[in-house]
Amino acid sequence: MSLEVRIKKALPGFALDVEFDSGDETLGFLGASGCGKSLTLKCIAGIEKPDEGRIVVNGRVFFDSKEGVNLSPQERKTALLFQNYMLFPNCTVAENVAAGLGRDVPKGERARIVDAELKRFGLEGFGKRYPSQLSGGQQQRVALARMLAAKPGILMLDEPLSALDAHLKGVLEQNLAGLFDAYQGTILYVSHDIDEALRFCDRIAVVDSGRIVEMGTGDDLVNRPRSLAGLKLSGCKNATPARKSGPYSVWLPKWGVELTSAVEVPENVACCGVRARFVERADGPGENCFRMRVDRVSDSRFERMLLLGFIDRDEADVPTVDAHEDEMKYLHQHLFWRLPRIGESELRLPQVGEEVWVRIPKDKIYLVTE
Repeated sequence: MSLEVRIKKALPGFALDVEFDSGDETLGFLGASGCGKSLTLKCIAGIEKPDEGRIVVNGRVFFDSKEGVNLSPQERKTALLFQNYMLFPNCTVAENVAAGLGRDVPKGERARIVDAELKRFGLEGFGKRYPSQLSGGQQQRVALARMLAAKPGILMLDEPLSALDAHLKGVLEQNLAGLFDAYQGTILYVSHDIDEALRFCDRIAVVDSGRIVEMGTGDDLVNRPRSLAGLKLSGCKNATPARKSGPYSVWLPKWGVELTSAVEVPENVACCGVRARFVERADGPGENCFRMRVDRVSDSRFERMLLLGFIDRDEADVPTVDAHEDEMKYLHQHLFWRLPRIGESELRLPQVGEEVWVRIPKDKIYLVTE
């Protein structure tokens, strides 16, 4: 199984320009809304037509602008699952599952395939019901059964778990796991949730403003991000502009401080990041130690997130911004610090208005160039 994509498409105020190859794997597309993830899948499925480029699935050319090839969605025989599942409301479950089968499939074979897929997804006895008579989880399983019944050359899922509550999302994730185990081939999975992508995907492509800015394993993205987009999408709360100030140091203009790095700083460093949970308590001055003021706190079930202001920043170089004047600039001047609430007395957790010393470990700093 193989997939080759080299396409460009211009829209008002936006340009898609993606290149990637995939094999027998689940490849995730991770990015913010409007970055081009869904548009890429629609181009592969034939719903949208690229302006130029080439799409080849399992050796078959779906699209080639130079050769004038542009197969219809029906000819491509792909499976694209949207978050709303797109079941036919006036068709029964069995009819929905059979919808992707070609007219050349004999009636007996059609019934056998439908029964097999209903059984695979635990839907025996539901064949005569209609989508409105099913729960959200059951509707998703019908959509998944329809995808596999059609024996597509490629599976594509566009944020199938978005807008679900935590319990239902956990149940439906198991349905997807069953689908991925049953399918041998290329699966493309669109998401904006890093944990979701890590659970399902062998590799992850970070999409930003219509381009793939980095691609690698989930471990690469979490521990070795190479772009600002990757840094943010991996869940790093502290990502701030940086410029090289020495072989192993960077100046952070929005924070008004200098950090020492454990690795040599690239000449073209653009951004520095540190995860909120990597920030440590400190006893006083030292390497990468800063006197901070707790400006905000927010609690979840198991953690406290603190927003820390740098007390000793050079006000002439980086004047403090009031939150009421510009909330985003205010946040960008602060350091996020995450502390566990479990196992630590509430009395020891810093409170708003307190002064604290923290350390940013030099071996926990990310330096990215794009």
